[in-house]
Amino acid sequence: MDNISRRDFIQKSTGAAAGLAAAGSLLAFGREAMAQGEELRVAVLGINGRGGSHIGAFTRIEGSRVVALCDPDETLFESRAAAVTNAGYPKPKFYPDIRDLLEDDEIDAISIATPNHWHCLATIWGCQAGKDVYVEKPLSWGIWEGRQAVKAARKYGRIVQVGTQRRSDGRFRDAVARYRRGDVGTPVMARATCYKPRPSIGYQPVEDPPATLHWDVWKGPGPDVPFHRNLVHYNWHWFYDFGNGDLGNQGVHQMDVARWGIDKALPVHVSSTGGRLGYDDQAETPNTQTCSFQYDDGTMLVFEVRGLPTAEESGGRIGNQFYGSEGWMSENDGFQAHIGYNGEVQEFDGPLPPVGGAGADDHFANFVKAVRSRRVEDLNADVLEGHYSAALCHLGMISHRLGRALEFDPEKEEFVGDDEANSMLRRPFGGVTRSGSGLRTRAFEVPDVV
Repeated sequence: MDNISRRDFIQKSTGAAAGLAAAGSLLAFGREAMAQGEELRVAVLGINGRGGSHIGAFTRIEGSRVVALCDPDETLFESRAAAVTNAGYPKPKFYPDIRDLLEDDEIDAISIATPNHWHCLATIWGCQAGKDVYVEKPLSWGIWEGRQAVKAARKYGRIVQVGTQRRSDGRFRDAVARYRRGDVGTPVMARATCYKPRPSIGYQPVEDPPATLHWDVWKGPGPDVPFHRNLVHYNWHWFYDFGNGDLGNQGVHQMDVARWGIDKALPVHVSSTGGRLGYDDQAETPNTQTCSFQYDDGTMLVFEVRGLPTAEESGGRIGNQFYGSEGWMSENDGFQAHIGYNGEVQEFDGPLPPVGGAGADDHFANFVKAVRSRRVEDLNADVLEGHYSAALCHLGMISHRLGRALEFDPEKEEFVGDDEANSMLRRPFGGVTRSGSGLRTRAFEVPDVV
């Protein structure tokens, strides 16, 4: 995107302004593109868990600073703000409501670590407000809204990085390059495993939300459900209205690596089976699940979730395996090339150019680099890649919930001749609308970006 002033950006957006208002979108604006030495001012949204890592990363990376924090739980602010002030920076502003934050012209970028159901709406609103966006995995709660986030990034010329950080890890970048060049033959199948221990969460009664929690904001684009303490702060992952199970939690990292390895986007066939086995609790998503995806050329991707006690397998408890026509590579042994039916270890055929990156901050630093260059190509995990990997997780979950295999059209991003399955591609309901002035009158609903 060329360097343009805020006024120029608004003028270029004027033609679409009426349609944006009708769709419940924010009027686009943005400050001038950054000079190389200019400070990147970041707001972190969702500060309880993973948000702490976002705060730490943008505090450590030279040339960036956390200037605002946003979370509907007011009790979190002081402890998270201390991470900024202890590093020698001014105390950040605090916003319980993202709609107020987006009116702050001093914020250049937002970094989203909210529950999954907020990821796309916050991304789209951020893009429309002229902010660049770092958004945690999975990009989306559902396939349709993921595509809207991609369209928003492109329409408003924003840099959007998805938090699948293995894309910035030199070990994985090297392994994928070797697999794709044929070090174990023609790629035929990628397999991923997520065997993360997930014990029962029990049951929690419905009660009034704490006075310090803005419950309507927390629910956001999700349904208007009553409060219970298995939703706030972590166990929302295991409820369909807000999370995507471990398939879309830890598993989307491995799903992304698998899809990256075989160099594919969306499949033509999906089947998934599983359930919540071994205990009875309030949660809904499977703790035991197997997914199979097939592409139009026959290439396969297989994914497995186990939350119960289990043995390690060839990829370890959490990992990836790449299979070729002549052998295989496994994350568990550093992606060595095993050739033939006996699995003889073979040295890789010549070095590849260095790809670098192995530290925890590298993915955030890659985002900052792309924000400065204004080049989507500089991103290691562009929003489109995040959309495809999240969509695979959603496809697997839809197949599981319907209890049958499904045919999918990857171009249209819809199921073939299956109205029931297609009804699960997006939410059938809108979000709750808060009263007030300005942005506060906006519904918490993912807009159709046109």
